[in-house]
Amino acid sequence: MGTLLSVNTGRGRASEHSDVGRTAIGKRPATGPVAVAAPGPERGTSGLAGDEICDARHHGGGDQAVYAYAREDLDAWERELGRELPAGTFGENLTLRGVDVTGARIGERWRIGAELVLEVTSPRIPCRTFAGELGEQKWVRRFTEAAVPGAYLRVLTPGQITAGDEVEVLHLPPHEVTIGLTFRALTTERELLDRLRGIDALSAAVKRKLG
Repeated sequence: MGTLLSVNTGRGRASEHSDVGRTAIGKRPATGPVAVAAPGPERGTSGLAGDEICDARHHGGGDQAVYAYAREDLDAWERELGRELPAGTFGENLTLRGVDVTGARIGERWRIGAELVLEVTSPRIPCRTFAGELGEQKWVRRFTEAAVPGAYLRVLTPGQITAGDEVEVLHLPPHEVTIGLTFRALTTERELLDRLRGIDALSAAVKRKLG
């Protein structure tokens, strides 16, 4: 089991780094329980109550209802960048400890708290907005080369969650296609793309890229 360290939400604000002129990438920890539910298939809506999506073309929707990142990976970035990275800095809704997010298999299911069940769908691909808001040189390339992208998840069973909840793996699919492998296949190791075929739980966006 792992632990949910923080539930993070954000509201939109003006940004020169976003193609739509606004971003909600800067998430902040919630102080109490947060309701999580499936937002529907169309992009542009978050699965978390009180969380805004500004770029509806690339973010949100059923396959990207929730974004999770491991605190251990944030800690590694802190050491490399020489700066503090509070929970939510990478735009993650869930900051987790003790969960191998990069090693999570597509279709893996997590229960968080008493009710919420999530399913791993795809990795996060870094964008110009992420790079601009973080303010690090050559960030997209560095993030891509590190191949520690965090995971998007869909909501299977809605529920309320709060910091301190346990994270339990309910289902482990019988394949080896992980978030890390999927990310590399989509970015630096295109020869891996064929390994993604036939993985039903993959997000629709990734499936379209497979043709």
